[in-house]
Amino acid sequence: MARVKGGQTTRARKKKIFQMTKGYWGGHKNRYRSAMETLARAGNFAYRDRKAKKRQFRNLWIARINAAARLNGLSYSKLISGLKSAQIEVNRKVMADLAVNDARAFAELAETAKKFMATAPAQPAA
Repeated sequence: MARVKGGQTTRARKKKIFQMTKGYWGGHKNRYRSAMETLARAGNFAYRDRKAKKRQFRNLWIARINAAARLNGLSYSKLISGLKSAQIEVNRKVMADLAVNDARAFAELAETAKKFMATAPAQPAA
């Protein structure tokens, strides 16, 4: 049986890895083993940080909403509670955008929350 030499396949596989590691520092871009290890690590960071990005943006939105709510005489939790009582469903991303770009509309939301905050039924003690 003839011996198979995998030169083309091996070169193609390595080329693909080196294209993905282009721009990495030192030998991490052009030494196969080092490139593979670095690429695996980069993939783990990318996966983890796609999840972390969502948390960070939610925290940013909440901080912006809280700051705008305080300008309107409410805390964040009271604003959210009042809006829930009023059965107004606006997500935090939209509310944060209103807080930054349309203060008048946010003030109307805050006023609605204040109105319904007073009429909210008392929660029974647990």
